[in-house]
Amino acid sequence: MIEGTVRDMLKIAGIEINGKNPWDIKVYDQRWYKRIWSEKSLGLGESYMDGWWDCQRIDEMIYRLLSSGLERKVRGNVKYLLKFLPAVILNLQSRFRSRVIADRHYDLGNDLFFSFLDPYLQYSCGYFRDTKELGRAQQAKIDLIASKINLESRDHVLDIGSGWGGLARYFAEHYGCRVTGGNISREQLSYAGEFCRDFPVDFIDQDYREITGQYDKIVSVGMFEHVGMKNYRTFMRVAHDCMKQDGIFLLHTIGSNRSRRGCDPWISKYIFPNGMLPSMAQISKAAEGLFVLEDVHNLGPHYDKTLMAWNRNFQEAWPQLAAGNSRYDERFKRMWEYYLLSCAGAFRARYIQLWQAVFSRHLPGDKQPFCRY
Repeated sequence: MIEGTVRDMLKIAGIEINGKNPWDIKVYDQRWYKRIWSEKSLGLGESYMDGWWDCQRIDEMIYRLLSSGLERKVRGNVKYLLKFLPAVILNLQSRFRSRVIADRHYDLGNDLFFSFLDPYLQYSCGYFRDTKELGRAQQAKIDLIASKINLESRDHVLDIGSGWGGLARYFAEHYGCRVTGGNISREQLSYAGEFCRDFPVDFIDQDYREITGQYDKIVSVGMFEHVGMKNYRTFMRVAHDCMKQDGIFLLHTIGSNRSRRGCDPWISKYIFPNGMLPSMAQISKAAEGLFVLEDVHNLGPHYDKTLMAWNRNFQEAWPQLAAGNSRYDERFKRMWEYYLLSCAGAFRARYIQLWQAVFSRHLPGDKQPFCRY
């Protein structure tokens, strides 16, 4: 009965079991039907990692699932909903727990990330305007950010969540400014220090809540997804207090169409522990009374292209990556490709977005900063 129901529901999304289309699902283990019926997205992802099913185009399959509205029709399982409960009750992104994401994701190994990222090591959405090449798209993204904050050589920039230092180096290298990057990933900080050694760039091993000082411009690219709804206001206060009166703050973050209190259970368990995607309502509420929201730019379609490029690079690099590290087994490969491709499908379906929001501090009589090129 469950098998028939699952098949019928997938047909709503135009997906057939053992069909001929590249987005159709080939099932190898009959237990798969019961597993995804009871565990929803968690079961779908885990069963792919376990080799229970395959699909030529996971990105297209996820796109069709989400575009059909099927997720809303199967959401009501109590066991599944309980997985979101800790995020509602607890502050999973507290200062005490803040390094969990670094330990379990960003410190997995630089060899993994460098196998699919661009030369400036941008682990966030590129900007594929007038290019199809990942490296140029990532440089275009950084230039876009620089234009929106009116970056000048005299500026001292704070980069909250500075990764491997690529954005900081690019700013210093191409715009001549000084940059301070804050991060809690020891692997990233160690590499970033060497990567930016010849430039006016410094890094601090600090949780964002501990950052002090005064800066002309502030950017945070791909970090706000780890802040959590209980801390959005705190994050905005830190940015406000660290920015000079005439400064500009740019927030670059994946976002949800609806205000949520948790993250997808599979993503949270295997990729981004305690992650949470903010809605625009949550962002604006957190900034209210502290900042003027000057501009919002949705780059969601560019993240689809970024993720597909990352997956191509990952697949090409896999043989050498797997040969050099015993931690990267076949189950890990399936987990990582499922992560990249399912996220691409989610952006394609416009289930999630990528926003660049520009903020200024309110000064009576001040002119609006020119932040959209």
